[in-house]
Amino acid sequence: MSATHKAILQKANAAITQGDYEGFLAFCTEDTQWTFVGDRTLHGKEAVRQWMATAYTEPPRFEVHHLIAEGDFVTALGEITLKDEGGKATRHAYCDVWRFREGRMAGLHAFVIEAPLEGG
Repeated sequence: MSATHKAILQKANAAITQGDYEGFLAFCTEDTQWTFVGDRTLHGKEAVRQWMATAYTEPPRFEVHHLIAEGDFVTALGEITLKDEGGKATRHAYCDVWRFREGRMAGLHAFVIEAPLEGG
């Protein structure tokens, strides 16, 4: 299952970078729970949908350095660049630990820190 879970996460992330947030959400369970460690927890697909509407004013750019899978978990290490409403880009280093249930993303623990833009 580990390889399948990695493939699912890669497809879901591809949907996000194309601005297809509903396509991404199709890979999540209805009761998905996302915990942004030290910040907030989102309960359910609708809460994630609302968060994405404000956090992703335009599709983010991902650089996934490592995907590590075991059992029902996939850990992604990488960087994500987001733009705010004013168009200012901010880069973040992240470690996402995804929990899968029945082939869908049921939970996320996200460890995210702001990192300076290269050359900045």
